[in-house]
Amino acid sequence: MFKLIVKKEFSSAHILHGHPGDCKRMHGHNWLVEAEVRGSNINEIGMVIDFKDIKNNLQGIIDKLDHQYLNDIEPFINENPTAENISKYIYKELSKNINTDNIKVSEIKLWETSNSAVTYTE
Repeated sequence: MFKLIVKKEFSSAHILHGHPGDCKRMHGHNWLVEAEVRGSNINEIGMVIDFKDIKNNLQGIIDKLDHQYLNDIEPFINENPTAENISKYIYKELSKNINTDNIKVSEIKLWETSNSAVTYTE
């Protein structure tokens, strides 16, 4: 089994409805996304998947979030844009784009700060 990891960054603002502390007010983060993809078979040139393909697909998802007020975009209009929900969203969207019989998104790690991250997997 091979594990490939790519990283991308984005910036956005949000409000966490129902939060008892400072996060109930609008604030922003410089997020770091680590996408982990696994596969057991390599192709004729020796790759599971090209890193560029993972990066480009991840960038397409990130572009929808970057420099946005997350509470105003789907799916976060009706779902609190917590780190947990954002990581799950990225996982689901990336999985739609790159999963095959051999290639699977296995984990999204989303860093909210340099000291705080959440991991989503299925």
